[in-house]
Amino acid sequence: MDASMFRAWIHEAARSVTENADHLTRLDSAVGDADHGINMRRGLQAAVAMLDETNPSTPGGVLATVGRALISKTGGASGPLYGTGFRQAARTLGQEPDVSAAQLGAALAAAVAGIQRIGAALEGDKTMIDALSPAVTAYQAVIDTGGDLAGATRAAYDAAARGLKQTADMQARKGRASYLGARTIGHEDPGAASTVLILSALATVCSAGERRTKGHQ
Repeated sequence: MDASMFRAWIHEAARSVTENADHLTRLDSAVGDADHGINMRRGLQAAVAMLDETNPSTPGGVLATVGRALISKTGGASGPLYGTGFRQAARTLGQEPDVSAAQLGAALAAAVAGIQRIGAALEGDKTMIDALSPAVTAYQAVIDTGGDLAGATRAAYDAAARGLKQTADMQARKGRASYLGARTIGHEDPGAASTVLILSALATVCSAGERRTKGHQ
């Protein structure tokens, strides 16, 4: 994966989040400030604009730029959490012009660790971690058994989607939602929902890249 593929991922993520912003906000209205869709749309659109302006030449540079944009432009808790995740992933990738599927897996794991470090959330707390952590585990399982990038990112998306559904049965234990107690049960977590959209975008871009590669063989 080179920088252009990572830029395509962020462009697709921004498109998907923008398209689903109202849905994310509706989810957030049940357990939070009703602004998650608005914030994520603003942050990812700012990330796209910053990428188009600076045109970073490495995957790590792309993710570092996204992290800066999300921290500076996304409101609420989402900006620091997602921004930290992307920046930690960027540090793991360094300045390599191309990264392997295994390197991407390490970057995704670093993103989870960074988010957990500042958010202190575990699986079962009804947060984005309930989608992201099983996604990274599923991704790594595919890579460890000889699978390719497209298969690994699809497995990550599928695991994240399952994790999102499971958040509906959980009571929130972190963030503003935790103040609502049992009233959060029955609602999917908006942060987990946006995580699913971002991982879906990654799977879409990687699948398209695989098809192009096979077409050129």
